[in-house]
Amino acid sequence: MKVRLPLLERMLKRPLDRRWKTAETLADLGDLMALWLEGEITSWPGYAPGYGPDEETRELIPTLAAANRAGYVTIASQPGIHPEMGFDGLIRKQKAAVEGFVRDRNLLRDLVDAAYEAGIDVEVAGTLDTGERGIVVTLRDGKPHTAFGGYLNGAELRGMWPGIGSGALDDVFRSVRITLAAPEYGAAAGIRVWQVLESVISRVPAAGGTTSDPR
Repeated sequence: MKVRLPLLERMLKRPLDRRWKTAETLADLGDLMALWLEGEITSWPGYAPGYGPDEETRELIPTLAAANRAGYVTIASQPGIHPEMGFDGLIRKQKAAVEGFVRDRNLLRDLVDAAYEAGIDVEVAGTLDTGERGIVVTLRDGKPHTAFGGYLNGAELRGMWPGIGSGALDDVFRSVRITLAAPEYGAAAGIRVWQVLESVISRVPAAGGTTSDPR
C-alpha cells in the first residue's frame, strides 16, 4: 500500500474528492482513509490515482478501516508472505507490517504497550524525526527492499497529503508516526500484528479518542 504519487495525480488531472480538501483534523483523514479502503472513495492523495488497496491487503481491509476510524491513520500496510519467487525470478520475503499517524496519547501508549507485550517490533517517530531508522519489512534476493517508518521531511509529508485541508495537514505535522512489524518473515508470524491492532482499536470509543498531542 506504500505508493506515493501525487505528481502522477496532477499529471492525470484527476480531481481530488472535495472531502479531502475540507478535512480539518487527523480524525477526518482517518474517516476518509477508511472510506477509501472500503471502496467508497476512488483515490487518496498519497496513492496512485483511481486505485484502491493492493490485492494482497484486501483481507486486511476491515482491520485497517477500523484502525483509521479509531485514530490510527495508516499510510502503509502489508501482510506477511512466506519466501516466494517474484516475476523477476528473485526470492522475496515479507513481514506483516503497518505504519500510520496517531495524535491520541492513550491510543499511542496502548499500541506501544500491546506491541511490546506481544513481541512485535515497534518504532515511534516524531514528525520530522531526523533519525535514519525504519524497519526493513521486505527482502528481495536477500537484500533490504522495503522499509516502513524512518525519516520523513516536511516536503515528503506535504507530498504524501497534497490538497487536504490546512487543519488536517497541521494535525499531520503535530502527530506521531508509529510502525508495527512482525519480528519474523512469513504469514504465521504476521498474525500477531493484526491481533494486536484489533485488540487495541476494539477498546477505542466509537467516536474515536481525544486529539491531545502525544508529545
